[in-house]
Amino acid sequence: MGVDMQLYERDFYAWTQEQATLLRAGRLEQLDTGHLAEEIEALGRQERRELVNRLGILLGHLLKWQFQPQLRGKSWQATIIEQRQDIQELIAESPSLKAYLTEAMEKAYRKGLLLVVRETPLSLQDLPDRCPCPYTFEQAMDPNFYPEE
Repeated sequence: MGVDMQLYERDFYAWTQEQATLLRAGRLEQLDTGHLAEEIEALGRQERRELVNRLGILLGHLLKWQFQPQLRGKSWQATIIEQRQDIQELIAESPSLKAYLTEAMEKAYRKGLLLVVRETPLSLQDLPDRCPCPYTFEQAMDPNFYPEE
């Protein structure tokens, strides 16, 4: 066979390059299909985690905007804009993520709460404890939405 099936464990990068070469050459019988399937599934999970992480940052900054109006500034606004753009790009590249939005918003809201607690003097008791999130996905993504107290 000539293909080193142990390469995955020893040198992941080399393994990825070898698998890409085999795919391009059409040498499908030599592929490490078990590990290849695992890695493809992991890529999908990574996209979901990326969505949750970006939504968490967005929701955290929307909460900071709402509950600390005296500290609003261009840095928070820039972060909100950046996360909205990145989320739009992520969904445009992987439209099937839309089916995951409800669950993603719930997970992201919990992350957003912790971001606020970590970065401000506010505690969990100072913030809305509701799940789902107090903002809809549409509100969070609306370029004109900035929550008021």
